[in-house]
Amino acid sequence: MKRHIRDSYYIVGEGLVHYDPKGKPTTDTNPPTMAEVRKFRFSRLGLKGEVFDKTVVSGLAKAMTATPGPLSAGPAIPAGFTYLGQFIDHDMTMDRTATALGSQVTVEDLVQGRSPALDLDCMYGRGPDDAEDARFYTDGIRIKMGTTAPTPVPDNRTNLPLDGFDLPRVGQGSAKLARRAALIPDHRNDENLAVAQTHLAMIRFHNRVVDHIAPSTPTADLFTRARGLVVKHYQWMVKTDFLPRLVDQAIVDDVFTNGRKFFEKDVVPETLPTMPIEFSVAAYRLGHSMIRESYQWNRVFKTGGLTAATLVLLFQFSGTSGILSPDGDLNDRESGSFERLPTNWIVDFRRMYDFSEVGRADLVPPEGVPNAAMAIDTQLVDPLKTLPFGSFGGPNTTPPEELNLAFRNLTRANMVELASGQQMAAMMGVAPLSAADLTKGLPAALKSVGTRTPLWYYILREAELNGGKLTGVGGRIVAETFHRAMEGSAHSIVRDPAFRPTDLTANAGDRFNMTDLLLFAFEGRADLLNPLGD
Repeated sequence: MKRHIRDSYYIVGEGLVHYDPKGKPTTDTNPPTMAEVRKFRFSRLGLKGEVFDKTVVSGLAKAMTATPGPLSAGPAIPAGFTYLGQFIDHDMTMDRTATALGSQVTVEDLVQGRSPALDLDCMYGRGPDDAEDARFYTDGIRIKMGTTAPTPVPDNRTNLPLDGFDLPRVGQGSAKLARRAALIPDHRNDENLAVAQTHLAMIRFHNRVVDHIAPSTPTADLFTRARGLVVKHYQWMVKTDFLPRLVDQAIVDDVFTNGRKFFEKDVVPETLPTMPIEFSVAAYRLGHSMIRESYQWNRVFKTGGLTAATLVLLFQFSGTSGILSPDGDLNDRESGSFERLPTNWIVDFRRMYDFSEVGRADLVPPEGVPNAAMAIDTQLVDPLKTLPFGSFGGPNTTPPEELNLAFRNLTRANMVELASGQQMAAMMGVAPLSAADLTKGLPAALKSVGTRTPLWYYILREAELNGGKLTGVGGRIVAETFHRAMEGSAHSIVRDPAFRPTDLTANAGDRFNMTDLLLFAFEGRADLLNPLGD
């Protein structure tokens, strides 16, 4: 699956949806069976909508990237949650069969591998017993990590290689692009440095759980038991920490207490879920609004250091979108002198998450607070107006307008004939937003948006009017999709309501936040959460 690109969607009950050669949305209702099962499985929650005129799409995309919005409204959302959200998206949309040879995959495997579940398959792949995916593991139980490359500067912390602070990399091949590639099941998790370091933290979490339970667990059962614990703790963190920061708590509580009202509400829990097209193409693109132009990344890359870590630099120091190097040309994937992450680019997690929330005042960064995400609203930061060519998986041939992330999101919604915000509000029995609320700040040429609004824009405006949290249409779509993705996982806290966080932390009660996960993964040590120091 290419980054930021999907040229077709297989929607269960409809067929393969794509653009025809003339740019018109079309559906192949009778695709060949194998082509059908080889597509990720989407469903449609609402009605089909009318296609928006390209002038509306272009105008709205320009308006959404004209000026950046404010930092997160209400209680600040630490910026790490922006990229945790991206990691979670890749987990839910991971194609577990992507690396497998066609002759080795059954139809049952294909369907299973293309069904969304919150199960960390973007990290585990098909597991250590699979002939292809065994390469991701060190001993059939623990997952490989990589070593950073020392930087040629007189700094006694950055001029050393540090083991366990880069993703594992292929390291072989005639081309730098091949050698730089991350040795992980989903290369999308190396498309920017923030999501790459998040993936690495999850690897550490798995390996630490293995070490924690190894003394009391037979070796033959160690991987399976560790994976179950990791996935359930991860789901608990998503349910109790991640979702409530983005979605109205009342909606989250209602869905996880009383069940789903709209999405696959009568299915057998163990059956394979689908993913609502409204979630993938609209509601969960909320994270694009949260992205900052730059970050206080560590003691080297911050205001007052060499430079703040701009969004462009986070792309540059990745192996999928970038070149892992300060020199070279970002559009020339064979340029640059580094083939592993330079040591001075290791993240300081204190600057991305708020450890004071879990009683670790000793892990407050020098700035006093971590980076805050941008508000969930209808504005995107300027760099998203012109994404780097590498993020599309190809050379610099993409038309300039198509480099605008808002334009791409809105165009993709047209392709699948997504319902408007008003249609979804009517279906869910939610009072629709007024035309005045929807068109505030837009040019007069876009006044039609007030009565028929692209769903993505509508959901972001709902949040903007609700202090930066999804509510109404958007909140319900996101909460119900996550509930179903947990329910359909082989390891599921929804199907195991008695589950509570175990002795992975010393906390009493039910708390297991992302900061708890990081503390466990990094042994509670400041020198591992921030190896470059202050």
